[in-house]
Amino acid sequence: MLVLNQQALTIYDVAKVSREKERVSLSDATKEKISASRVYVEKILDANEVVYGISTGFGEFSKITITGDERELLQRNLILSHCTGVGELLPEDASRAIMLLRVNSLSRGYSGIRLSTVEKLIELLNKDITPAIPAKGSVGASGDLAPLSHMAAVLLGEGFVMQDGKAVPSLPVLKAAGFEPIQLAAKEGLALINGTQVMTAVGALACYDGEQLLKTADIAAAMSLEAMRGLRAAFDPRIAQIRPHPGQIECAENVRTLVKDSVNIDRAPESGKVQDAYSLRCASQVHGASREAHRRTKETLDIEMNSVTDNPIVMADTGEIISGGNFHGQPMALVMDYYKLALSEIGNISERRMNRLVDPHLSCGLPAFLTESPGVNSGMMIAQYTSAALASENKVLCHPASCDSIPTSANQEDHVSMGTIGARHTREVLENVRHILAIELLAAAQGIDYLDNKIATGTGAAHAHIRTKVSTLKEDRLLAPDIAAVHSTLMDESLLKCVETAVGTLN
Repeated sequence: MLVLNQQALTIYDVAKVSREKERVSLSDATKEKISASRVYVEKILDANEVVYGISTGFGEFSKITITGDERELLQRNLILSHCTGVGELLPEDASRAIMLLRVNSLSRGYSGIRLSTVEKLIELLNKDITPAIPAKGSVGASGDLAPLSHMAAVLLGEGFVMQDGKAVPSLPVLKAAGFEPIQLAAKEGLALINGTQVMTAVGALACYDGEQLLKTADIAAAMSLEAMRGLRAAFDPRIAQIRPHPGQIECAENVRTLVKDSVNIDRAPESGKVQDAYSLRCASQVHGASREAHRRTKETLDIEMNSVTDNPIVMADTGEIISGGNFHGQPMALVMDYYKLALSEIGNISERRMNRLVDPHLSCGLPAFLTESPGVNSGMMIAQYTSAALASENKVLCHPASCDSIPTSANQEDHVSMGTIGARHTREVLENVRHILAIELLAAAQGIDYLDNKIATGTGAAHAHIRTKVSTLKEDRLLAPDIAAVHSTLMDESLLKCVETAVGTLN
């Protein structure tokens, strides 16, 4: 059980709730903060004061005062009118992460929402009722309004939820689960949708996956180094010590650990070889720089996941309602653009190593395209094409979303972040890189099969695990299932776990 108690939520918490279905609850102190915030909102309503978002319309309509029973109708209409998302649906783990992050923000006690409404959102999570949220439609300022509205609509018995992988009307599912839809009170609709939780949730899951992927990239590089009998000198700790970027130091140590007892390294057949190509020799510098970007991304996510990002902010302790701009997604927008570029570079250098593995002029004695009977067999020739296509697609996706802004709401909202687009693209880039690494691992395993000497403990564990999923390629066959099989070991982290069991936890 994850108890939200004003402490820092982590990307690991997000992964547990969104993917492992860990249950969520609120601490007593958190419940008190939420309730205290609502008490002050009720005082504003009783006094008929004009306060944005409580007794006024929204955006360009903030000059219109809303009174009496229309306030509740306003909140319902706000949710329904803002359900304008289009395109494919976000994955279910992302939708669950969105709910968790919204609850965490509301639980800070600055949003003026009723405790009962927050608890209903938690009930959706704990009953595994997942809103169907279209991926497209947010400009990343004034919050992720459209996608969060699709989430909030389910609380009202409106919208759609996921069932057996498909979007179905919410009300029958809610009734079957014993969930009673609610009617929103003043301020609550705005509190539910005015935040950055969509871009942050998608980003948090990408960051969690990216952390595992960076370790896997080091494994792939080590396997390629072994298969092509590269030189270990480039990973000498003294090199990193005189250029002490932490990411470079970590990666170099990982590679050294993985090939520590190799008898193939430093034994390239051609005479006079004194250094490897950059994709091998500079792996720690390139992977390391991406690790630094990961670190920066995680720092930003740690802040954003534990922030209050709606508007207006209810300061119950001082008796103030402050209108500000915490809903603006610029911090996340910039870091998502940075992170997807860093992940893309992991794919770029992996594709170059894979290319060397299949090129007989570059692979240090391996057969052309890793097949014993070239001509009749194409071996892994076209697997490199797929890797190249994915790397090229990533270059398109890496165009920065944050450099664009289109004004909305009759120019009241005249600068927006487009951070949700950046987060979605980061997720796509990550998935492409996962496939690129799977292809390199597949090719490196094939290359290792041609070695006469015993391979290292670390690379050997990876090779053995791959061989439990995919047999050696002796003659041409469908390669897509082989790629998918290795890809699955990255998805379930079984390859990484197998290697770490053999050599210890990697950096």
